Amino acid sequence: MSESMRIQRALARAGVASRRHAEVLVAEGRVTVNGRVAQIGQSVDPEKDDIRVDGTAIRAPGARVWMLLHKPPGVMTTRSDPNGRQTVFDLVQDAPGLTYVGRLDYMTEGVLLLTNDGAAAHALTHPSREVERTYVATVRGDAPTAATVARRGVDLEDGPVRPTGVKTRPLGGGMHEFVLTITEGRKREVRRLCTALGLSVERLVRVRYGPVELGDLPVGKSRPLNSKERRAIDQLAAERTSGNPESEAE
Repeated sequence: MSESMRIQRALARAGVASRRHAEVLVAEGRVTVNGRVAQIGQSVDPEKDDIRVDGTAIRAPGARVWMLLHKPPGVMTTRSDPNGRQTVFDLVQDAPGLTYVGRLDYMTEGVLLLTNDGAAAHALTHPSREVERTYVATVRGDAPTAATVARRGVDLEDGPVRPTGVKTRPLGGGMHEFVLTITEGRKREVRRLCTALGLSVERLVRVRYGPVELGDLPVGKSRPLNSKERRAIDQLAAERTSGNPESEAE
């Protein structure tokens, strides 16, 4: 069944360019639809319309891909790394237009969603959309007191952090499990929050992003989202407009 979408999304879904770069291509007049110069925001049906970039026809996008990767520590969340380090795209079956939903830093583990639906990826990561992310940190320090302070909110250099959920559990040997749920994705937000609370982070795992939970998926493995997760993702994306997917909270 064919699907109408904005021209920028069609180009991104076909793997021609990121949505931002696709907007540049359209603005420069390099994209045509059925022989006419395309306009930004124009609605197209890639299965029916003749869409070309610099005169070359693009392929109609394939089926939407949504997958969950259990990102290991020591892996880059990027398309390529100039230092030759392993990236998350080395761990999954690639697809045209595949992108990640919210960064995890080099040593942070856990839930990383990947999709070729660029519009939904933007919607799910916009800081104003308040999609919940849950992190489990293994920490040293006075976690019970830190939890009390965190529940009241903590001011960081780029603004206050007010978790929607905070729990702590002793692990022994001066270590605690510190569980935080937040609804925004500022860069390294969880690690910076723990530092502000006087906690030293030994390990950090994102265990949930929106409706998708890590569960027992082994480290380094991936799986497609199930139908229930896909429906929940579709509902969240439909309720939200586009935003910036680049930063994330770990």
